[in-house]
Order: sequence, then C-alpha cells, then structure tokens
Amino acid sequence: MRTNDPMRSLCKSLAPRLKGRGAGAAVIFDLDGTLTKPYLDFDAIRREIGIAQGPILEAIAQMDSEGRRDAEVILLRHEWDAANNGTLYEGAVETVAECRARGYGVAILTRNTRAVVDYILAEHGFVVDAIRTREDGPIKPSAEPVLSICRELQADPTHSWMVGDYLFDILSGKAAGTRTVLMIGEGAEPAYAKQADYVIQSLSELLALVA
Repeated sequence: MRTNDPMRSLCKSLAPRLKGRGAGAAVIFDLDGTLTKPYLDFDAIRREIGIAQGPILEAIAQMDSEGRRDAEVILLRHEWDAANNGTLYEGAVETVAECRARGYGVAILTRNTRAVVDYILAEHGFVVDAIRTREDGPIKPSAEPVLSICRELQADPTHSWMVGDYLFDILSGKAAGTRTVLMIGEGAEPAYAKQADYVIQSLSELLALVA
C-alpha cells in the first residue's frame, strides 16, 4: 500500500462537484462495513482490551488515563490492520463519484480515526466533500455529526441520506432527520433493519434510491 499523501487527499476533497438533482442535499457514508467490506473483528478487539460487551469507544471513555491509552493503542492497531488489508465493496468508488456527479454533497461519517480514514480515501481514490471522525466531536449515534456535515455542505437533512451498516448509523441519521439506508452486503438482515428506511445488499442499489 502506498504512503498517505496529505496534500493529495486535500486536493481530492476540493474537487468540484456538479450541480444537479442532489443540490442542497447530502449523501453521508459510513466507511467500515459500508464502503469497505467488513474486516474488523469487534469481539476480538473487546477481548484484547478487556471489555465485556457494548460499544468500544464508550467503554474506553470510561477508563482511567492509563487504561484508556493502552486500549487506544490496541484499537488503532486493529484499525490500521483493516486499512491495510481490507477490501472495498464492488462499485464503492464509482457510487461515491456518481452521487457527487448528481450534485449531492458527499461525506464520510465514521467512528474510526482521521489518519486511517485519510489513508483509505487516498489509497483508493475516493473524492469526498466532508469528513467526520471520532476526533471531530460527538460520534454516532448522536445526530450532531450528521447535522454538522449538513451545515458544512449547506444540505437540508430532510433531503439527505445516511448510509451505513450498523444500528448507530441508522439512529444517527434518523435523529438528524435524514433518510436512512442500511447496507448489509452478503450478511443476514439484522433485527434492527426495520428501523432503516431502506435496506440494500449492494451499493449499486443506492443509486436507484438517490436518483
């Protein structure tokens, strides 16, 4: 994998999008498990850190400074492993590009870290208009990162879309007032799928929704 070039990422993020059907709206993508195929083993991460169950970031936030530092090292190692060895879903780059070509502002909203996100986007040639990671403020399932992206992109949340593979993506989008799309790929439909407005198995299906 080639080394991340911050200037390359910056230039890509500033690439102009066309005016079109999506003007005044955004398509906000989760990253891990949505644009990339599932790779992170969250149960293995919990075991290594010593978390019995539940969301990892919230559990880490409750630790003392030493425990939090050690846990963050473990988590980051797993995230970089996924960045270096994971693969994209078919059509991921093209789907993002087509959303921008239709005039939508396109963003990445993830609980991952900025350095990892920048690397993945640069490595695969993604062009996006905004990014929010766990370093940037409130995280999913809060509505705030979705609303923050919409403010930055001058997008109406009610005309926008949140696309992700987990319950927190759906909760975050719904709380912000967006339409929500659950990407399940080849996996079984989870119990919380009924909370999403739409369920898709491939990214190509998304383009029919945001037409």
